[in-house]
Amino acid sequence: ATHGHFDHIADVVPTAARTGAAVVGIYELVAWLQSKGVEKGIGMNLGGSYRHGDVTLTMVEARHTSGISDGDKVVYGGVPAGFVLTIEGGPVLLHAGDTTVFSDMKLIAELYHPELAMLPIGGHYTMGPREAALSARYLGVKTVLPVHFGTMPELTGTPAELKTHLGDGGIEVLMVKPGEAVR
Repeated sequence: ATHGHFDHIADVVPTAARTGAAVVGIYELVAWLQSKGVEKGIGMNLGGSYRHGDVTLTMVEARHTSGISDGDKVVYGGVPAGFVLTIEGGPVLLHAGDTTVFSDMKLIAELYHPELAMLPIGGHYTMGPREAALSARYLGVKTVLPVHFGTMPELTGTPAELKTHLGDGGIEVLMVKPGEAVR
């Protein structure tokens, strides 16, 4: 889990119970999820890595908020994060989490060399297409999978706008609509 907002954790507890999956996230968020019934929690912090089979997850910085709605109060959910997924014999992927562009994305590029980045483009709650285009350049990726758009009225950014902002820079945009499968 990248952060504590409802659209990212609402189904974590029942999904973990049904599948037996471990939940990986920032320490405070995982501790809260465990208090709600998650049995296998792996709390970590920025810069830390966790290996599962042939995939290593490394937690990286994101710029957002992470309050957890817990009944009638909002509790601290730790800092927001993204994850670099290094697949043995495969590509390096970045799930940037809900973020805006920040210049230290260049450090993520230098340290991990992601090939594909899942970047939010909706605007309002995250960065929009213009900022995502700059993020893609900072990260040095070959491909962007736009996320966090088109599911609420205020999330107006589109993959087509991202493609326009990227221009002819050689970065592919996967044009996937919410709910469609990625091939």
